[in-house]
Amino acid sequence: MRILIEGYHYQASDVKDALKGLDFLENVSHEVVVNYVGYLYNPHIRDCVFFLPKVLIDRNGMVFSHLAPATIIHVEKAEELTEEERKFIYEFAVWIYRSLCVFNKYNPKNDIVYHKQMAQAGISHRHMTNTYLEVLLALVEFNRKNQSFFMTVLKNIHSGHNKINWTRTIAHSTTIVQNNVPFYLNPVNKKRQINFDEELLVIFFSILRYINDKYGFPVSMNVGFDLITGAKFNNYLNGFGKVRLRQIEYKYFSDKSLELWGLCYAFFDKSHNISVASELQEYLIAQNYNIVFEAMIDELVGDKKEMLPRGLKDQEDGKRVDHIYADVGLTNTNDKTIYYIGDSKYYKLGNSISDESVYKQYTYARNVIQWNMNLFLDNKEEEKCYRSRLTEGYNIVPNFFISARMDNELSYAQDIYTTENEQKSFISRHFENRLFDRDTLLISHYDVNFLYVVSLYAQDCDSSKNLWKQKVRKRFREEIQEMLKTRFEFYAMTARQGVNGEEYIKVNFQMVLGKLYQPYHRDDYFSLALDKDLKYKNENETLLTELRQYFFVEKVAIGDDPDTILTEVGQRSKPSLSLSGKCGVLMVMMENYNIKSLNFMPTGKIAIGIKYTKESMEIIEHLSELGYLLFHHRNDTDQHLFSIGGTCSVVSADEIEQNVYKNVNTSEMYILVNFITEYEIDSNSLCSTKKGYTSKTRYDAQYSTLHDLINNAFNQ
Repeated sequence: MRILIEGYHYQASDVKDALKGLDFLENVSHEVVVNYVGYLYNPHIRDCVFFLPKVLIDRNGMVFSHLAPATIIHVEKAEELTEEERKFIYEFAVWIYRSLCVFNKYNPKNDIVYHKQMAQAGISHRHMTNTYLEVLLALVEFNRKNQSFFMTVLKNIHSGHNKINWTRTIAHSTTIVQNNVPFYLNPVNKKRQINFDEELLVIFFSILRYINDKYGFPVSMNVGFDLITGAKFNNYLNGFGKVRLRQIEYKYFSDKSLELWGLCYAFFDKSHNISVASELQEYLIAQNYNIVFEAMIDELVGDKKEMLPRGLKDQEDGKRVDHIYADVGLTNTNDKTIYYIGDSKYYKLGNSISDESVYKQYTYARNVIQWNMNLFLDNKEEEKCYRSRLTEGYNIVPNFFISARMDNELSYAQDIYTTENEQKSFISRHFENRLFDRDTLLISHYDVNFLYVVSLYAQDCDSSKNLWKQKVRKRFREEIQEMLKTRFEFYAMTARQGVNGEEYIKVNFQMVLGKLYQPYHRDDYFSLALDKDLKYKNENETLLTELRQYFFVEKVAIGDDPDTILTEVGQRSKPSLSLSGKCGVLMVMMENYNIKSLNFMPTGKIAIGIKYTKESMEIIEHLSELGYLLFHHRNDTDQHLFSIGGTCSVVSADEIEQNVYKNVNTSEMYILVNFITEYEIDSNSLCSTKKGYTSKTRYDAQYSTLHDLINNAFNQ
């Protein structure tokens, strides 16, 4: 068996034997580069040549971290190869062969895979081999071409099986006589002898079941034997198979039985040579294995093209996305889906992602966003997953690269890793500290265990592929979320009681642009993302201080449901003021509020004296606009704010009920106010000192608005 690795620069003298009779050109440096992956039988050297993927070579240009590719061209003569590494190469070649078979199956019109089906030939066209792949193919081929042989053996095995031994039946079985006719309840069959043909078939079909389950080789088994499986078959693999076959070897005389025995023995003993058919043009090779790798990843990760809307996979500008699928978004907690965009990179280990590839990936994301914005123009539901109408924020488009990587322990078990490259993520933006901006695009980079992927794809088992697809999509979502957590701090926020969140955002649109999005199941919940870079520290603290005056703002990890934490903090906090509806404020000057409030808080009614002054006339003029009652003492501290219930009315002193408290007793006219005492509204954002007064009007009631009293909130 000869091994050549795709893309490696071999000295022409090192490979002239393996490539004898084949047309491979050498460059001016007398080097030969093979750009194929697959299997080829070379009759000139009467040996098979495997072209293995370039991912076998590590960053230092070595195979298995200690061997130069040129030193293992002839596997059997490579003394530095360990037995474990040799075994790995034999099995790895099987997976590569199977991956090409599966690719050909699903892409029959492709122009990158060259295939000549192996054909049985006469004795003169056979060669000796112990290559694991050729043994497996010979087993499959034997099964395909010898169905009549199996039927003959089965017929002989079962002939006489159900004939009754009358001597033993009459002697030992209970008899019932009815109408002079004896009936034997337990007839005895003729004693069966051990049938070694049956045992050989059981071993053979157990091998076929094993290679079908493990490697995905398509086999037909129309037998009713109890096959050897599980731990018992593992014992056969670990040595008992050879032992048992040696024990029954001399029980066979026909050519077919001996050939079958030899195939089974070669399977369990990798060093045993068998004779298999060969001819000049036996090969299965791919010229551009990167296309095969892309097909693998798309089959195992992406949605099928026919499941996607037109214009997503093959985009309007002529670009084609490698992998795209719909899954739950990164930020939301409901079932609304967003499209994940991936690009597979079949590079040598250690190669960095090119700037061109990064730019193309950004373009794919922009095209997907634009595709959804076109739906927005038609008022389609899909647009809501990408853009918030209120905040003008755009959802995060998950975008990632997938590179092939060999597991250091040559394990087929692990699957996804964060890339070993220095740059693990990329970001493109027009404005800083705006994650939810349309022009902020991020890309993550992950490595996939090539061994795991190629084996899963080669097995071609729909249930296994779908199971991993669900697992890896969940993993990508979680990994991208973790990447975002390292760059941004995420908060969930909702308006305080009495605050109109939508109105606030509209008024302060520029302050929150690109920082807010609405991904949650409730429209009154917002996600706030702030860049963790230290240069934004002061900016972020200022924004949080401002927002917390009108919203409950709590840290909530991206993708988590904020409902519990926002509900709890809302129950612990005072309600805040609202900028919708009636924004008029009746300002009442009141010293010693804590004592005087005992007179009106129990009833929720108070009579505010008015005079024939400019301030009082202003109150009457805006009577229908009064929504709040503010008690103060010409100081921005110790203020008390309540919501007014209903409409205030002007009454004379005689019309006021006796139990209604009057703030002054000398007025002839009063404004009767009913206000809500169940809760006091947070008034920290109000500055009563912003309302001017004179020494004569210091104790008079005045009219103002929230906009005039609020400290910086709505005057930006």
